[in-house]
Amino acid sequence: MLGSRWHVPLVVIIQMFEWTWDSIAAECTNFIGPAGYGFVQASPAQEHITGTQWWTDYQPVSYNLTSKRGDRAQYAAMIQTCEAAGVSIIADTIFNHMTGNANGTGIAGDSYTQYAYPAVPYTSDNFHYCGLEPDNNIVNWDNEVEVWTCQLDGLADLATETEYVQTMEAAYANDLFSLGVKGLRLDAAKDINPSDIANITALFTTKPYITQEVIWGAGQPVTPELYVGIGGLYVFRYTSALQSAFSGSGISALEDLDDQELTSSISCLSKGWVAGTSANVFVADHDTERSGASLNYQSPSNTYTLAHVFSLAHPYGTPTVLSSYEFSSYDQGAPNGGAGTCTSNAGENGWLCQHRWSAIAGMVGFHNNVGSTALGNWVSPSSSQIAFGRGSAGFVAINNGDYPWTATFATSLPAGTYCDVISGPPAGSACAGASYTVASDGTFTATVLARNAVALHTGALGTGTTVAVTFAENATTTYGENIFLSGSLAELGSWDTDNAIALSSDDYLIWEVTVDLPASTAFEYKFIRVETNGSVVWESDPNRSDTTPASGTQEVDDTWR
Repeated sequence: MLGSRWHVPLVVIIQMFEWTWDSIAAECTNFIGPAGYGFVQASPAQEHITGTQWWTDYQPVSYNLTSKRGDRAQYAAMIQTCEAAGVSIIADTIFNHMTGNANGTGIAGDSYTQYAYPAVPYTSDNFHYCGLEPDNNIVNWDNEVEVWTCQLDGLADLATETEYVQTMEAAYANDLFSLGVKGLRLDAAKDINPSDIANITALFTTKPYITQEVIWGAGQPVTPELYVGIGGLYVFRYTSALQSAFSGSGISALEDLDDQELTSSISCLSKGWVAGTSANVFVADHDTERSGASLNYQSPSNTYTLAHVFSLAHPYGTPTVLSSYEFSSYDQGAPNGGAGTCTSNAGENGWLCQHRWSAIAGMVGFHNNVGSTALGNWVSPSSSQIAFGRGSAGFVAINNGDYPWTATFATSLPAGTYCDVISGPPAGSACAGASYTVASDGTFTATVLARNAVALHTGALGTGTTVAVTFAENATTTYGENIFLSGSLAELGSWDTDNAIALSSDDYLIWEVTVDLPASTAFEYKFIRVETNGSVVWESDPNRSDTTPASGTQEVDDTWR
């Protein structure tokens, strides 16, 4: 069966949106390979129209491998460099159409007019003119013939049912495979009859991973399930489900997102969901982050990052992480000439480098370690808090609420000391961030800060380089008032009063709390008083400061000021 040929891998994909071939190659060596990512989805490689806008990449002029991202030699070198780092390339391909209503010279110097592309060659005989709508454009998505034969946004619609077009497109794909490409993203696959795609892929010289862009629409006859036998599919319902859940409807509803239900439920298939073995899932892609159809890097309250933590922890589908750039307008193309640049765990020069964000990169290791193990140990004390395990290999707790969540979690993890991969990766036998000890009964106790997460897995064992610091504050309060601690470190809430650490008092005047803080680290802090009406009163300036010792414990004694 075709479904067994076009399997969905268990690895994590990065969509390196608008990155040049040279910068992808360097990033494969410097970070992507060592971090455990399995695939890079690169922008379209074929010649396209000129222009700085990102969407010019999606208006092909020929199948020559020269684009804004680089030429054929650079593309081949990128593939070889990434393969050496253990990373395979997915090519973003456009089989549905050519250019819009324009004429000119492509990025590689090939001339064209709409419906005539000598460098392929395509002539006017190789296109659809559906005659169903003004200007032959798709208007009625409830008519499958119109979806498959009319023009998407005025782009010249290729006659993909013809042998000539199928042969030319398969030859382009086979050229990519000859350079070492291991997978294809089929842009606008919904606008191509699935039988045409099946005929094109039957001409391939290899069996790549395939993911298809087929957006579900309520009541529309062209559905993702029509394409399941050809390859994997983008599950846009998943993306909108995460957007809704993390934006307020409640993440506890995500418990029912599992392969068993999706595989056996015909109603789920008719509503745009496919079995996890065919699903390519993502928090956002380049289209949805601009259209508002997903969370994006500007989403409030850390929801964008937390949704990635969930996506990389949950067993449904193969996750793709978008690595893109800041933008202030829909059309805005890549900064810095497309040369992606990153710092150790962030971006620079306008790039975001989401694939390097500590929480996301840490969860790639989690995803790889847990593999296909089943979901279990699910708990959800509120609609904004969930925790679950992946067999005996991993456990994650996600707090999408506005207050810290302290709990003793029951897991199937073996006893031991684990690094929290959200706060930092393991470095040998030590943890860069926090560590937690799982007892012989599989339990551990943690405080998950507001809008944050904790993730443990058996591939990240180690002892955190932390010291126990006891804060003792001499403060006079009235009945019902309480003293809290806030500071510059994440463990102290990063100055967010909603994440402040509560102190306790046994003798009325002395308030105490012990917090594990990173060793040999300078930090600032203050105490706050929360009055009976909920108002917050800070100590007077300046901020207090301290440096933790390299090992052992520390006691800090202060008096309210």
